[in-house]
Amino acid sequence: MLFEEFRQLVQSRRSIRDFSEESVTVSDIHDIIDCARYAPSDTNSQTWEFIAIMNRDKIKEIDTITWKQLHILAAAAEDIGLKKEAKLLLKSFGPYATAFNNAPVLLVCLSTPYASKFRDRIFDPLEFGSASIWAEESLKSSSLAIQNMMLAAHSKGLATCPLTGPVLLAEQELRDYLTIPDDRVINMVVALGHPAIQARKIMARKEVTEILTVIE
Repeated sequence: MLFEEFRQLVQSRRSIRDFSEESVTVSDIHDIIDCARYAPSDTNSQTWEFIAIMNRDKIKEIDTITWKQLHILAAAAEDIGLKKEAKLLLKSFGPYATAFNNAPVLLVCLSTPYASKFRDRIFDPLEFGSASIWAEESLKSSSLAIQNMMLAAHSKGLATCPLTGPVLLAEQELRDYLTIPDDRVINMVVALGHPAIQARKIMARKEVTEILTVIE
């Protein structure tokens, strides 16, 4: 692939929240996860796992679970006098937090415990690094795999939308519903499907000069 082709792939990817009724094949899911697993990871620890939910009733149930926790949070805000914030939470944040509810597939992206020969032979004997540091390393690697996955989906003409709302609002409920082991961290969920709308124009980005410092 030429650089300009890759740049076009990256720049044309959008977070899509409206999906058609067309199903996604298991073969397509295998293909994009195959690309995900080739992401780099700290000491090749490969700290990622994915749950692909293709049952629309289960996806709707996760939507319901998320909204329930959202209403609980809004009610608690109202109780302490934050009525305006509670209203905004439901009206503005709610639809973004649950923008997976009409997707044919919901990918639950997990990070797994960091384990490698470096940790076994070097880091742990030296008592180097806390549990929170290794959890963070796992999340970093998992996030790299997710980006691979979304670009792979886009190259197939599929749309994705990464979401942290269900994790922020209902992590324990989601964990219980899907029987996710305690040693797995729920990184985010990604809605996957065929787009029902045309991708909007590229949103404004900071210029390279604003985010890059070159030291020669």
